[in-house]
Amino acid sequence: MTQTLTVIGGGLAGCEAAWQAAERGVRVRLMEMKPTVFSEAHELPGLSELVCSNSLRGDSLENAVGLLKEELRRLGSLFMEAAEATKVPAGGALAVDRALFSDYVTARIVSHPLIEVVRGEVTSIPSEGVVVVASGPLTGGALAAEIGRLAGEYLYFYDAIAPIVAADSIDCSRAFRASRYGKGEGDDYLNCPLNEEQYRAFVTELVNGDKVEPKSFEKVVHFEGCMPIEEMASRGPETLRFGPMKPVGLVDPRVGVEPHAVIQLRQENREGTMYNLVGFQTKLTWPEQKRIFSMIPGLQEAQFLRLGSMHRNTFINAPRLLLATCQLRSDPRVLFAGQITGVEGYVESASSGFVAGVNAARLVKGEELTVPPAETAIGALARHITNAEAAHFQPMNVNYGLFPPLPGRIKKKEKRGLLAQRGLEELGKWMESGLREKA
Repeated sequence: MTQTLTVIGGGLAGCEAAWQAAERGVRVRLMEMKPTVFSEAHELPGLSELVCSNSLRGDSLENAVGLLKEELRRLGSLFMEAAEATKVPAGGALAVDRALFSDYVTARIVSHPLIEVVRGEVTSIPSEGVVVVASGPLTGGALAAEIGRLAGEYLYFYDAIAPIVAADSIDCSRAFRASRYGKGEGDDYLNCPLNEEQYRAFVTELVNGDKVEPKSFEKVVHFEGCMPIEEMASRGPETLRFGPMKPVGLVDPRVGVEPHAVIQLRQENREGTMYNLVGFQTKLTWPEQKRIFSMIPGLQEAQFLRLGSMHRNTFINAPRLLLATCQLRSDPRVLFAGQITGVEGYVESASSGFVAGVNAARLVKGEELTVPPAETAIGALARHITNAEAAHFQPMNVNYGLFPPLPGRIKKKEKRGLLAQRGLEELGKWMESGLREKA
């Protein structure tokens, strides 16, 4: 076997796809445009850069994303290997040092004997051979036009990035350490409490602050799971208190009660020198971000190491265009992986890359393709994005609503645990079969 698999894109999905294929004995050429060309959202020169946040979300099996992470661990995911090696305190969530995470993945990829990393902008999809397109949600230029011709259509939404502040610029006499309900070590987050007057003034400024306007030809379509903070604030004065600023489960030890509202700061790197504002993705202009976010108790003198920004995320209409194996219906030698397929989230992108990498390797080797069982998180997500209603398709995080229902009447509080148990059992059977369930 001499055929080389081409993977376009060195993000989470592309690296996972390349790793899985190489681990199955397939030679891989991984194409990555950085550091020759950077998108408007990327900063690090390495592979698998995390852009919006350093959080991989909840690690409990009570959450579908927790199950998805556990499945990827058991399947030998490079993404999860890197996450475990570079994690930082985050209560009940799994968060990583973003720079160390990228360095870890880059080192593993470049040292693999069957992976060749080729740096430089890709402007076309090879006309022969097996190809995985994992160019990401910021795909642009000639490659975007090429994918548009190949796929026939695009959908898109806008995504936003939260600010990061220097730890030593936070006034810890006004912030307190605690995790919601005491999860994790109990003090993994810094919390900036607001009274009712401060909260209402803050919301007013968010709503009225100057925003970066989209280009005239671009229709703004926000993804509900990554809504700009000011967009949420505009939906009503109490919206943020039931969203990213909810005080429930956080007691200010200095006064012994829950604040009216809270802004949480999560450790961004292992050294603890940087913190990001949890849930504070924004499209405010940079001067307005500094002015308004400095109203937050504890952040009056904050040094902003990265300000929030807004960017267009592009994805294909997967239900119309893709098979559950990640193959393009019109050209099955081409597979798509990652956020460009309409999965939303870091873990979901890696999951998509896993499926694409396994199946790309099977294509190269002339083997039958596979899809994880529908009862697993990885299988439920793969099937959803290719079977959703095409006319109203939007990006989707993994959630237990995507899973086949359990038989009989199940108490609500027991349902998630049983879904997770069933998922891991089915994953075990699939692994024992050599991942040979038919697609």
